[in-house]
Amino acid sequence: MKNKEMFNLENKVSIVSGGSSHLGISMVETLAEAGSKVYITSRSELKAKKIVKSLNKKGLENIYSASLDILKTESIKRCFKKISEDNDGIDILVNNSSYMTTGKLENVSNINWKEGIDGTINGVFRTTQEIIPHMEKRKSGSIINIASMYGVVSPDPRIYKNTKFNSSPQYGAGKAAIIQFTKYSACHLGNKNIRVNSVSPGPFPNSKIKKNLSFIKRLNQKTPLGRVGNPEELKGVILFLASNASSYVTGANIPVDGGWTAW
Repeated sequence: MKNKEMFNLENKVSIVSGGSSHLGISMVETLAEAGSKVYITSRSELKAKKIVKSLNKKGLENIYSASLDILKTESIKRCFKKISEDNDGIDILVNNSSYMTTGKLENVSNINWKEGIDGTINGVFRTTQEIIPHMEKRKSGSIINIASMYGVVSPDPRIYKNTKFNSSPQYGAGKAAIIQFTKYSACHLGNKNIRVNSVSPGPFPNSKIKKNLSFIKRLNQKTPLGRVGNPEELKGVILFLASNASSYVTGANIPVDGGWTAW
C-alpha cells in the first residue's frame, strides 16, 4: 500500500467529541483534510455549528455538527444512532470531550471528585460502549481516546505555584484510568476488528494561559524540547491512528508531549 493510500480517509465517517475545543479543532481538521466526513459533537451544538462554519470557510465542506453530552447515556445513544443511520455506520471515534472540575487534594469535595471522574473515564466508557454496534456495521473501527501527560505522571507543584492552572487530582486519576481502559478495550474488541488507542497530549496551553509569561517559561524549561506545543502538532498522531497506517496498532498510548514524560 502506498503512503497516500495508507492515510486516505475517504468514505470514512468520523466523530470528534469536543471537536469545538482548543485541541479538538485541529483533530477535526486533519480528519477532514484526509477525506473523512466529520461530525463535531458538543453539549453546545451552537458552539459546534460556529466551528463548522469557520472550517467551511477554510474549504473543509465535509464537516457537520451534532449534540452530544458525554455525561448522559441517552444523549450518546441518540447522537450515534442518528449519525449511523445517515451513513450506514461509523468508522472513527475520537473521545476528546472531558468535563473538568477543580479542587486541591486537601480540600476537593466529594461532589467535585465524582463529577471529575464522571467527566473523564466514565464519559469514555459510555461512548465506547455505545459506538461498538455502529462500528460493527462497518466491520472495523478506530477509537482514539484523548488522555493526558497527567495520566502518566503527576503535575509538579513547583511549576504551577500560585497559578490557577494546576489540574485537580480527579483529572489525573480519570486520565490514567482512560489509558488502562484503552488497553482493556483494545484486547476485548480486537476480535471485532475495532482498534483502540490513546493519545496523551503534553503542555498545549490555550491563548489565555499563554499570557502568563512566567508560567510559560517554567513549562518550556520543564519540556525536553524547550517549548510548549501547538494544537497542529496533534494532527499527525490523530491521522496515523485513524487511518490504515496504524492497522496493526492497538492498545497503545502515544505521548505527544515534547518529551515531558521521558524525564
